[in-house]
Amino acid sequence: MEHTQTFDGEPAHEKRTDGGEASRLVGSDRVLAVLKELARHPDGVGLDEMTRAIGAPKPTVHRALGSLRRAGLADQDGRGRYLLGDEFLRMAFAHHEARPEHVRIGPLLETLAGRFSETAHYAVLDGREVVYRAKVDPPSGAVRLTSTVGGRNPAHSTAVGKLLLAHRLSSLESVKGWVGAGPLPRRTARTLCTAEDLHRDFESIRERGYAVDDQENELGVNCVALPVYADVPTVPTGSVSVSGVAFRTPLSDLTDAVEEIRGLLGALGTPHP
Repeated sequence: MEHTQTFDGEPAHEKRTDGGEASRLVGSDRVLAVLKELARHPDGVGLDEMTRAIGAPKPTVHRALGSLRRAGLADQDGRGRYLLGDEFLRMAFAHHEARPEHVRIGPLLETLAGRFSETAHYAVLDGREVVYRAKVDPPSGAVRLTSTVGGRNPAHSTAVGKLLLAHRLSSLESVKGWVGAGPLPRRTARTLCTAEDLHRDFESIRERGYAVDDQENELGVNCVALPVYADVPTVPTGSVSVSGVAFRTPLSDLTDAVEEIRGLLGALGTPHP
């Protein structure tokens, strides 16, 4: 019987557990793991370090890097260290800039950052986390937030996350199901971590139409978040927020400006009920 080699150099018939698909998926999954690890090292990473991080044989990782380099998704600098390739960055930035939501939300974030001299975000829910799709820092100010586009935070400790969860978890039972058996991470002493506390907060969010983060995700940082209805007028597709450093922008300043922010959402063509 002919032994076709897989990505790992193992015979294909030894890895077929689901009708042959597994032997083909192992290689692509390993290449993607290498690609994701590269993204963690903007200054480059050596082959030995990459091998330890991936937990695969060095020849396997080297072949994956070779595939990525041929596709322009990885490169090698003068020190022999590997990093993301220019083609990957070109595709990522082009895709991000062309997203309809980015085109529509960008002007609003610029306006909010300038109006409050604080950081404005647009985020979406991804399971138990929020992902920041866009961010605009204030034009001036000595203190800026460390959040990044593509970065993640726990949904239950952020204003954007709580707002989006509130529209998806309407009963205490659904909140309990989302929380599950494991404890939620407590980012600060103010983080809401029980289903009962979150359910009460979600009820308040639905009633007033916005969510707040009162130093629940990061000490010294307040946040107010409002929903964005990009597709349908009943379920938010994302959330816009203004995150202020507490010593210069108290939470009350942000909540007092909710109607102004809501007006900006409508004025810039962002649907809002």
